[in-house]
Amino acid sequence: MRTRLGKLVPHKLKYRLFTVFVLVILLPFGVLNIYNYQRIETLVQNKISEQSHEQLDNLHRSLEDQLSIAFKTLIFLEKDSDVRDILQHPDKRNILENAKLMESKFKNLNNSFFLYNPSVYFTLLDDDGHFYTSYSPRYTLKYEDFAANSSIVEMRETGASYFWVSDDQNYVSPDISKSPTLLSLYASLKDNRNRVYGWARISIDFSFWFQSVLQRSESNQAYFIVSRKGEIISRSAPESLLTAKAITHVTAEPVNGYWKDGDNSALVNYSYLPSLDWYLVNQIPLNILFQEIESLKKQYFVSFFLITAAFIAVAFMIAYTFTRPLSHMQAKMKDAVRKDLRIRLPEHNYKGEVLELTRTFNEMMVDMNALIQRLKAEERQRDAVHFQMLLAQVNPHFLLNTLNTMKWIGLRSRNEEIVEICLSLGKLLETSLNSDVDLIHLREEIELTKAFIYIQQVRYSNSFEVEFSYEEEIQYALVPKLSLQPLVDNAIKHGIASLAGGGKIYIRMGLLEKDETKLVLEVEDNGIGMDGALLNGEAGRKRPGIGLDNVRERLRLLFKEDGSLEHVPIPQGTLFRLNMPFLLSEPYELQRIEPNDGEER
Repeated sequence: MRTRLGKLVPHKLKYRLFTVFVLVILLPFGVLNIYNYQRIETLVQNKISEQSHEQLDNLHRSLEDQLSIAFKTLIFLEKDSDVRDILQHPDKRNILENAKLMESKFKNLNNSFFLYNPSVYFTLLDDDGHFYTSYSPRYTLKYEDFAANSSIVEMRETGASYFWVSDDQNYVSPDISKSPTLLSLYASLKDNRNRVYGWARISIDFSFWFQSVLQRSESNQAYFIVSRKGEIISRSAPESLLTAKAITHVTAEPVNGYWKDGDNSALVNYSYLPSLDWYLVNQIPLNILFQEIESLKKQYFVSFFLITAAFIAVAFMIAYTFTRPLSHMQAKMKDAVRKDLRIRLPEHNYKGEVLELTRTFNEMMVDMNALIQRLKAEERQRDAVHFQMLLAQVNPHFLLNTLNTMKWIGLRSRNEEIVEICLSLGKLLETSLNSDVDLIHLREEIELTKAFIYIQQVRYSNSFEVEFSYEEEIQYALVPKLSLQPLVDNAIKHGIASLAGGGKIYIRMGLLEKDETKLVLEVEDNGIGMDGALLNGEAGRKRPGIGLDNVRERLRLLFKEDGSLEHVPIPQGTLFRLNMPFLLSEPYELQRIEPNDGEER
């Protein structure tokens, strides 16, 4: 039996490859396509639904851009000094001057680089009976009516910064906008001290936007904007209909999806907008959908049979052409082992994929030889670096021994200041020499910082004060060693060293209020600030400072994205903040013994 089967198996490689192609690729592929024939309708339907969702996502992003325009407009108005001056001091100019200046601001805002959509309208209101608009109103506006708007009243009562109103009655002249409702952002305008000095209403003609973005959409598809309550806010065409059953299914949950509406013979795709509690809905008639599917089926199977016939004819040719150079390449690879990879295949004998394979083989031989040489060079370099590291340890240890000698000289001469400076500098030097430890307890970091501060107090004749603030429960948190010292050094040299007196440094340590898994260390001074330091001659330094970059790089190496060093702008002085994970590591001896009525357990 085995002999008979052996006779059926081809012995040459080209025939074996051809047989494998037919049995492993062609035959399973044919069976799989027969099976997929029954599922193709559902698959194409899902694909069309995915494409429809891509269109809905584009609409979603476009609408988010419109909302962003409203917020950018609000920021421009709030930060504009002239607008603030007009709303805070309306009597500084006469009414016509105020209106003319405000009209100029509105025109500049409409012509700004981001406000490309003309269907955005602004209304500003102060607390002294004046208001300003960028549009022609539909009806006569009264200050009392606008000030009594429910959104503005609610912001006054609750202190909220802004409200979105999705069904604001259209107040713009019908010559400008014929939409029944507008999407409005009601917001308070605040100064630098967070005091409200005015109110703003920024409205978007979303119906105009909806019609404009759908002008190039397919006419056989209908688009809708539906609220969570089931109200159709806008539609792509007046005659477009969405059944009550479809609306109920779409608004059942705040999710994205699709659903086949049997009553209307349509495929309904929907996407939820959480910012406005709306749904974007796309409706495709099923007759158009299945017509496309049938056309795809015919095209697919015609292509499949043509490709199958061509594959059978070409497979044998490929097998023969491909196997001929393999024998030659096999012999060359054996030679490569014997000749220490110093061999190349001739490239002029081959074409196409085999030529690329030959070139790749030659490049691999070259790269492997280069890699071997580079590994040997790196080995020699590593030995040299190790020797230099051993040699570099001599000088710091000699300096530490010299400090101990200076300490005993100070003790003999009873000069306590020299002794304390030597002890403080010795702590810092000994910690920096300990390369085996990267993280230390916060209490140890505080002691090292105090040692450094003592040296600086002596240097600057106690011309500044330092205040520490932290809770006892975080004293055993793990922090990078010598992470506070560069920040304190920066605060002294570039912040308070130039002050005549009264310099103060605040060192605060604690957990982040919103996330107790984060530890925050802050160093703040009341000095001249970073800009003042540059004016005092920082630009003329011979070499740039490396302390802050060193801390920032160590945080990145230790904690990746969870660690950072940031500069926080403050009115006076400088504030640097260290952010890192809260890693608590209490000593074992503190946890092993617990008191119980005065006895050990």
